Amino acid sequence: MRMTNKIMQNNSLYNINNNKILQDKLSTMMSTQKKLTRPSDDPIVAIRALRLRTSVSELTQYNDRNAKDADAWLTVTEDALSTASEIIGGGNGLIKQMQKAANKDLTPTDINILMEQIKSLRDEVYATANVDYAGRYIFTGYRTDTPLSFTKDVLEQNLNYEITEQLDLKSFDQLNYTDLEDLANLSKSNYLDFPALTEQDISNANIWRLRLAYDDIRDDVAPVIEYDTVSIMPTVVSAADSPDPYQTVKAWNEAGSGGVVFIPETGELLFSDVTYQALRTAVNPDTEIRVTYEKDDWKEGDLRPEHYFACISTETKDDGSTEVIDYNPEYLNGDSNGQIIEYDVGYNQRIRINTLAEDVFQHTMKRNVDDLDKAVRELLEIQRIVEDMRGVIGGLSEGTPEYTLAQKQLDAAQKAYDFIRNNVHQMFEDSITVMQKALDDINVAVTDSGTRSARLDLISNRLLSQKTTFEVLRSENEDIDIAEVAIKLTSTELSYNAALMATGKIMQTSLMNFI
Repeated sequence: MRMTNKIMQNNSLYNINNNKILQDKLSTMMSTQKKLTRPSDDPIVAIRALRLRTSVSELTQYNDRNAKDADAWLTVTEDALSTASEIIGGGNGLIKQMQKAANKDLTPTDINILMEQIKSLRDEVYATANVDYAGRYIFTGYRTDTPLSFTKDVLEQNLNYEITEQLDLKSFDQLNYTDLEDLANLSKSNYLDFPALTEQDISNANIWRLRLAYDDIRDDVAPVIEYDTVSIMPTVVSAADSPDPYQTVKAWNEAGSGGVVFIPETGELLFSDVTYQALRTAVNPDTEIRVTYEKDDWKEGDLRPEHYFACISTETKDDGSTEVIDYNPEYLNGDSNGQIIEYDVGYNQRIRINTLAEDVFQHTMKRNVDDLDKAVRELLEIQRIVEDMRGVIGGLSEGTPEYTLAQKQLDAAQKAYDFIRNNVHQMFEDSITVMQKALDDINVAVTDSGTRSARLDLISNRLLSQKTTFEVLRSENEDIDIAEVAIKLTSTELSYNAALMATGKIMQTSLMNFI
């Protein structure tokens, strides 16, 4: 093969250029500390880099965002539940105050003082339930923009709710009722107007009661009680009527007749013995008993029904238009509450972060304290009557007709006082059990939330380990070995300089030098 100077020159320039390209590539690698500048440099490494970067990005999302947000939510939940637990079961909590109030040695005035503390603690429990995380209420399921209870701004709206409570026979309790006849109106100034009032006029009885979740219910729309295919329309009797609702049911029981009375002010359904026994015979203990009623008089602190029941809300706007929202219709079909919020915290791993209000902040505690407050007020009133009559007797001469009359009235008042005092004592003892049940529910929720937090910690630790592993793999796949590349770059520079020197010498000599 004939080799000319031109061929040698072209080959030298070609090799020098290739050497320069390699030197530029190594220099770029040193500057970027990456093996690749474009996918075509090494398609296999590029594909692996994309996969590893995707894995690192997913792990970063899981660990640095989802897991931390879930942990913060669970922490806020645990703090709120722990606070509620302390309010109920702490050293000066609800249970302790009720244990004090159950002491028979206390005076009605002492009990009333404790009652004020109990109401304050009760309100604090439900205030704690309104806690939020980053503007999202944590106990209200998917409705994170809606507080658990009504607030002042919401009360400005004209809201009417049609509420359907789903109850059963276990929802019934027995209400102890003392029939005071005309004793409630007795005072030291009018005792002469009650000549026929004697101790025998005072009686005590138990009445079967179904207590609804709310009081101050609309009295113009009678509630409907439904079970199986049976519907009952109770008789609406106001607490201010005479005879009062309790006397009405007591009279039914004495006559052996049936009936149901609805008291709108207290939200109570009173069943006569005949009606209750017929209901108990007709249904099984777990048979659903639905009670549908309407309420439009809401107070600050009332629990919003959409978090607990199937209900229909109707808001009347200022312009006369209405907005109707049907909440939780699936409850009526027997579907369970599915408002569970879960976070993706790993590959195919989800963790529940929320606790539902219906599991921990139920109406029972609130309504139970309302019953206690009503009973204590009755006790204070009958104590006043007893003291009035003792004052009357103290100013009369023994043996006079007025003295005899006042003594009979005092005996009647004392008998009523004993009935009501014993009932208050029993109610406080029963309420301790109710509060203990509420405390147990909260403690179970605290334990459940803590278990989820512990599981989340394990997941987070594994995610951190996985992220570190994938970061190392990504670095090994993409990043250069600086020492190795530095050596190659230095070697390339030496080769380049040597090629320039050699080519320079070759190009100095040609055929023209010998002609």
